[in-house]
Amino acid sequence: MASLTYDLTLAGLSVGSAAALTGIGLIVTHRATGVLNFAHGAVAMVCAFLLRQFTVEWGWPLALGTAVTLLVVAPAIGVALERFVFRPLAVLGGDPAQTLVASIGVFVLLVGGAALVWGTGARADAPTVVSADPWGQSAVALALAAAVGAVLRSPRGRPPGSRRRTRFAVELRAVVDDRPLAVLGGIDADRVAAAGWAFGSFTAGLTGVLLAPYVRLDPYGMPLLVMEVMAVAVAARMRSLPVAVVVALGVAVGQSQLTRLHPAGRAEPLLQAVGANLFVVALLVSALVLPGIGTRDALPRTATARVTTPPGAWIVAVVLFLLPLGFAGSDLHTSVQVPALGVVLLSLVVVTGRGGQISLGQAAYAGLGALFTALLAAGRFPGLPRLPELAALAVAVLLVAPLGVLTGWPAIRRHGLALALATFAVGVGVSRFVFAQPYATSGLSLGRPAGFGGDRAYYLLELGLLTVALLAANALRRGRTGRALAALRDHEPGASAAGVRVPALKLAAFVAGAALAALGGGMLGMGLRAFDATAYDPVRGLLWFAAVVVLGADSVLGALAAAALLVGLDAGARGGVAAALVGVLAVLVGRFPGGPYEALRTAASRLRPRRVVSLTPLGSRVRRRLLPVATPPTGRPARHPGTPGPAAVLAPRSEQSHTSPPSGQSHTAPAGPHTRPGAAPPPSPHTRPAGRPAPHSGTPSPAAVPAPGSDQGRTAPPGPRTRPGPTPPPSPYTRPDAALPPSPNTRPGAPAASPPRGRPRAPAPTGCRTGPGAGSAPPVGAEPRAPLSVSLRARGLRVGYGGFTALDGVDLDVRPGRVTAVVGPNGAGKSTLFHCLAGTLRPSGGRVLLGGRDITRLPAHARTRLGIARTFQQLAVFPSLTVAENVRVGAEQGRTADPEAAERALRLLGLDGPVRAFPAAGLPTGTLRRVELARALAGSPRVLLLDEPAAGLDAPEVTALARVLRALAADGTALLVVEHDLDLVADLAHTVHVMVAGRVVTSGPADRVLERRYGG
Repeated sequence: MASLTYDLTLAGLSVGSAAALTGIGLIVTHRATGVLNFAHGAVAMVCAFLLRQFTVEWGWPLALGTAVTLLVVAPAIGVALERFVFRPLAVLGGDPAQTLVASIGVFVLLVGGAALVWGTGARADAPTVVSADPWGQSAVALALAAAVGAVLRSPRGRPPGSRRRTRFAVELRAVVDDRPLAVLGGIDADRVAAAGWAFGSFTAGLTGVLLAPYVRLDPYGMPLLVMEVMAVAVAARMRSLPVAVVVALGVAVGQSQLTRLHPAGRAEPLLQAVGANLFVVALLVSALVLPGIGTRDALPRTATARVTTPPGAWIVAVVLFLLPLGFAGSDLHTSVQVPALGVVLLSLVVVTGRGGQISLGQAAYAGLGALFTALLAAGRFPGLPRLPELAALAVAVLLVAPLGVLTGWPAIRRHGLALALATFAVGVGVSRFVFAQPYATSGLSLGRPAGFGGDRAYYLLELGLLTVALLAANALRRGRTGRALAALRDHEPGASAAGVRVPALKLAAFVAGAALAALGGGMLGMGLRAFDATAYDPVRGLLWFAAVVVLGADSVLGALAAAALLVGLDAGARGGVAAALVGVLAVLVGRFPGGPYEALRTAASRLRPRRVVSLTPLGSRVRRRLLPVATPPTGRPARHPGTPGPAAVLAPRSEQSHTSPPSGQSHTAPAGPHTRPGAAPPPSPHTRPAGRPAPHSGTPSPAAVPAPGSDQGRTAPPGPRTRPGPTPPPSPYTRPDAALPPSPNTRPGAPAASPPRGRPRAPAPTGCRTGPGAGSAPPVGAEPRAPLSVSLRARGLRVGYGGFTALDGVDLDVRPGRVTAVVGPNGAGKSTLFHCLAGTLRPSGGRVLLGGRDITRLPAHARTRLGIARTFQQLAVFPSLTVAENVRVGAEQGRTADPEAAERALRLLGLDGPVRAFPAAGLPTGTLRRVELARALAGSPRVLLLDEPAAGLDAPEVTALARVLRALAADGTALLVVEHDLDLVADLAHTVHVMVAGRVVTSGPADRVLERRYGG
């Protein structure tokens, strides 16, 4: 018994040494570049094949072949990957989603290339570099870990003069944390990243040549085996080399010892599977149970405007999918796979393309759909009778759909890299513990439904099911659900702040994706008339993911094109062509983020000669007759109808000069006071030059006058700084298309008291509502809107990070009808307090109260639905949606379901002109600030939290912003402003709280607090 234990331990040490080398390589690459190299196993496979080619095929000496493979080829692969694949992505900002796709693309490319060069068969004659003695392999792993640890010893926690802090470790950490800043500090980031990639590829090659003699050497088996031991690096949190070595050796020895067990009973097959796949169990535990790695990947992903579908593309797609009905024989039999695979890939469009969630386990759900269909049709599914094939397929979809929670639940707390690992672990687990076990799949056959036995008849059935899947996918991509999914994809914190139920929506996306994948998998199994486990292995799932992403993740047509490409190339050429092509496209994702079609369209538009379109003399005369140009008192030409005017609410100079219409459209805005940067506006009845005294407080500013058709005549309670006055008639600058005379009550020269700071103060409006409800008149007989009379209070809030106290017993009141400001130096705790009030951070002590309700434990989306809206310091708009769609998300997910709220908010913020149809991507900062504020107001909030709302705005934009915020406060909304601009605070706030070191040290009226604290 002791001898058996010793022998099994030695065998485990041999496997554990190779696993430790894999963990070391992954950790070094991640610490040097911030990338989890999914291609590590593929590099190991290529190096093992190359060593065999050098020694077995070409007859080189083993020492020479090993030296060339490990010291030349393997590092060269790493340097090439860094230079041509990952360096362009790092220079562009290192978007985690694109980096992950590029890494998977390298994996797919190397696997496809190996299949093309060496074939798909296994090789059993790989040379042995290190003897089978496990002590030799363990010594190699330990020596390598010690050497790497000496070079990469972490500088964290070391004093500045510590000798144990190496320069390379400092440079490496700096490059990973902030590459541009490291370059500015004089660090050669390219050299550091190249060194990390070269060493990571060296360890991958060493792992491959050590494992090749003992495992099956083929293009698919070895990469997957190496990826399974990724659990070693994940368990070490991608940081600790000693932990990685210990975990690798421990799991390997444990797996070897478990082979001694021979349990009896019904659990025997499952226990044996666990014993033979302990690394897979470790991967599941580390990916699903341990805290997620990759905090940098939790940032909002880069999003652009939607790529329009090419004209006539759907007609072409329909024709191409009908063509196989004229085929016969093997061609028709091959074509049967295309609609089925298209349905599977549609699941990725819903989950990844629209929902923005990385899912590498969709092949597992497709395989479960095929397996459950076969079991139900054969009468072998526990607890259910035998069913006809179509009924079995429908029941299988219903059974697999709830299993989408397996990947949806981790997605609630994980993002980016951590989510990719979790979904990949689920796919590997299902493949190893279900598909590869004889107790589940032995003796299974799968027929086609009655009446659809022939290929042509079954293809027609598939087209019908594909049409149903397309309709379901389009329903999930459009309307209210589609906008919520797009918001989740573009900016998850912004979606939650808009009221989107993020956890429930993620679960719904994964459940819908699992159902579509199961439908496609069952169709694929019936098309092949068998359940083939290799058709649903995790490597194929990575290929499907990469194909959908590079051909347009949010495009239904892209999924159909990917299905046709994968099936057609694999059937018409040598195996591996499709994988190689998809790998090339995925590697280039950093250079063409919009996909191949967008890249071709952009290139064609640059090559196409530009023609300047102008009116003929006759056309100019007709235009002057139809659109007479009036001359305003200032002597400048009047605005074109539909173009926002200079004094419109928050209509900044930046939008007039920078906003451009989409391609194919054009509009020209005449020059105005804010059209030319630096041009001083001339005096007018509605424009007050800088330095002039403010109008009388009873006179509303032009931007505060209600729009035509608004609640005129309705009188809101006067604000704290407002004196009652007569209700003025509509102003021509309230709406872009208005053309009414100016108000006679406006007195430009009326004197007023100067504000405490340098910016002129515009008075709040009186006698009218300017909130979201100001855009349209109420229906006849409608009840007046209930006043906003709820307060937001914080009592004794405490937050700590380790040994640092961010908030220390903070009390705060945000009262209705008043503007409360929080100021203080950086690190004072302002942002932490803001996040506690908004629901994105839960305090360790204290309470947050809305009215009389304790909302301390409620998430952000729940607080939004109670009437707490917020904006972000860094813009939180949804770039792939238009301006109007951004605002509609807030109206649909906010406190009240008012279909007209979005239009009112657009009118209030001056966004109801042509800009409403523009995608948010590429609009100037001033316009995007209005979009974000309009989205918040569209939800009819009772409390509005503003995190540095003036960031990125120029002086006219800040002045206009202050007018709108003051009007909201006069309407009864409770406002909290966290701001560094003391001019804005002095101009706007009623109460100011000064924070220092996590405490409120001074509170009181704005003028008194600012004068005492900041010297006037």
